[in-house]
Amino acid sequence: MNGPIVSIARELGFEGNPLLEGLVVSIFIAGAFIGSLSSGSLVDNLGCRRTLQITTIPLILGTLLSAQAHSLDEMLWGRFLVGLGIGVNTVLVPIYISEVSPTRYRGSLGTLCQIGTCLGIIVSLLLGIPSENDPHWWRTMLYIASSPAFLLIFGLQFAVESPRWLCKVGRYNDAKRIIYGLWGESEVEKFLEEIQSVIRNDGSDTESSWLELVEGPHKRVALIGGALFVLQQFAGINGILYFSSLTFHDVGITSGALASLFVGLTNFAGALFALYLMDKQGRKKLLIGSYLGMAASMFLITYSISSPLDEQLSHFLPVLGTLVYIFTFAVGAGPVTGLIIPELSSARTRAKIMGFSFSVHWVCNFLVGLFFLELVDRFGISAVYASFGGVSVLSALFAKYFVVETKGRSLEEIEMNLYPDFPTKGE
Repeated sequence: MNGPIVSIARELGFEGNPLLEGLVVSIFIAGAFIGSLSSGSLVDNLGCRRTLQITTIPLILGTLLSAQAHSLDEMLWGRFLVGLGIGVNTVLVPIYISEVSPTRYRGSLGTLCQIGTCLGIIVSLLLGIPSENDPHWWRTMLYIASSPAFLLIFGLQFAVESPRWLCKVGRYNDAKRIIYGLWGESEVEKFLEEIQSVIRNDGSDTESSWLELVEGPHKRVALIGGALFVLQQFAGINGILYFSSLTFHDVGITSGALASLFVGLTNFAGALFALYLMDKQGRKKLLIGSYLGMAASMFLITYSISSPLDEQLSHFLPVLGTLVYIFTFAVGAGPVTGLIIPELSSARTRAKIMGFSFSVHWVCNFLVGLFFLELVDRFGISAVYASFGGVSVLSALFAKYFVVETKGRSLEEIEMNLYPDFPTKGE
């Protein structure tokens, strides 16, 4: 929405009102927050595949309502519905990938979430370019934006259900057939043995309770999940993305769309690097290295702003720092955060912990977007970037001392190690 928001505001009658313009851009966060919280119960009862299909409906309705909007209210409702679908899908997709992936490829396949996001951003930026010259292009753009949702709802007809959810609801024969097709015959018996041990420990109830997130090891994982997203957001990713256009403007790149495209391509390159390293180096190393790289880039930008340097160098270093920050974020802090939370969660509480963690993400996302410019005005960009660097160092320390490595271990192995003899509901 960043590209066409001016044209939308002019046509719908709220041009020049920054509060309403900001509301149109950010109201999807309210929908995403609600979607994240509701995702746990949906997944527990319907499974990943069916829930993904159902929650694609608000994505379709929301984009179509936005494309046809003739009033501010219609646009806001459309954006809210889109947010609702996004909130559920951001929780579901990492869970689904982690539960259908073979153990040795789970990290690399989980990184596809980040790669898909990067590609989506790049395509969105390219789609938004014509809006600079065509004041009505935003309607066409939003109609186009509904097409991936149609592809998703159709394509999921050919996707398999999570074998772990099938075992959870007692459909062992269906689970065996899917494991045989996805992982090979040699993995079937091992998987069934491990999942049955986990289910016996977890209890037979299909749906978990939110209260279980404040008990025993579930509480620890929920706190780690929430903390990882708090640190990720307050390390400044959305602030850096927000301010990157002005940084590029200083070196002569005056087109906001072109500057954003540079950022998107850097993000994509980092995600490809993560795809290669995730199952080789492990989640914990990437997370620590990522945050240290982000901290170094923030301190580099702070130095370039606050130190007496020649004009060319003082413009070049912030661009370099911005690109290094985005690249290192995409290598670790971006993909690992969403991947490791479902890996650490028990089968029983996985959807609830992910829903809670992503609801924290959306709240922090909103707060950073709301207060970033005010903090820059009050304290200066140098101080704000230095604080992002400080949070990044803190995040690296948190990852070192609180995050458990999950590389090369099945979800059941991780759970039996983290939740040994924990008295759960149903025992």
